[in-house]
Amino acid sequence: MTLPRRLRAAGAACLTLLFLAACGGEAEPVPETPGKPRVALVMKSLANEFFISMAAGARAHQAEHADRYELIVNGIKNESDLAQQVSLVEQMMASQVDVIVIAPADSKGLLPVAKRAVDQGIVVVNIDNRLDAEALAGMDLRIPFVGPDNREGAYRVGLALAETLEPGAGVAIIGGIPSAFNARQRAAGFRDAMAEAGMTVVTEQAADWEQAKAATVAAAILNENPQLSALLCANDSMALGAVAAVRQAGRRGEVAVVGFDNISAARDLIAGGDMLATAEQYGDQLAVFGIEYALQVLESGAAPQDRKTPVDVVTAEDL
Repeated sequence: MTLPRRLRAAGAACLTLLFLAACGGEAEPVPETPGKPRVALVMKSLANEFFISMAAGARAHQAEHADRYELIVNGIKNESDLAQQVSLVEQMMASQVDVIVIAPADSKGLLPVAKRAVDQGIVVVNIDNRLDAEALAGMDLRIPFVGPDNREGAYRVGLALAETLEPGAGVAIIGGIPSAFNARQRAAGFRDAMAEAGMTVVTEQAADWEQAKAATVAAAILNENPQLSALLCANDSMALGAVAAVRQAGRRGEVAVVGFDNISAARDLIAGGDMLATAEQYGDQLAVFGIEYALQVLESGAAPQDRKTPVDVVTAEDL
């Protein structure tokens, strides 16, 4: 005898909760309301204020549209824990959610489990960090990306920085996880702006999106480059680490720092003069953009397409 889909989903949800209790996972309980689509939001590190803001925005949106869908919010413990994120997706698949909106920890590593989700009939929408287009094509897999142009955003932040520097000034780029598409795009945008403005990129190093690692990397860069004029960081968490290194080196006011994400801590540093600029990609709405589009696809059955969302530069003048 075959059980109805919703009854099977309820049973799977119970199994998932038992698994989480045993393993200490990060998934929320999976709600079950007949007739309502269930949306799983799978993010990266919940230690990062950007993703905390993203989760809060998604929860607020669901509260305003409680009659339309249920929401399950998931996140991993650190930016690079691909295995845990794969496990979270598998848990959501076992619970038979209708939609997965995912900010992948890795642009290629999530593809096999994402394909299994799509093959199961789940609508999958990619936000924040774009999945690898070539790998998607090779798997004959269509997963829409809903998010900003990271290269354009970093380019614009870089130009705002360049306006404050002398021609030919030495700068350094601190990047995210090298395999992440958004990390590569932001670094490329910074390089575009520095090349256009005639600046010299003396080094480019990865700090994997982490504040503590960025502080260590920035300290070494500052020590090796006493004439350095700026540090361009691919997210605000790393910019916070870079600011700490600049202060520790006694070079506050000499070395400018820019970031990307517009978290509240970065805004405070911009207001206080420790950071010059960041990029606002509306993190509190980024998951909402993805959820809204996923529900449209679910309801209409239309072939999914990429959707570009806004990105703006934030400086002290904008605060």
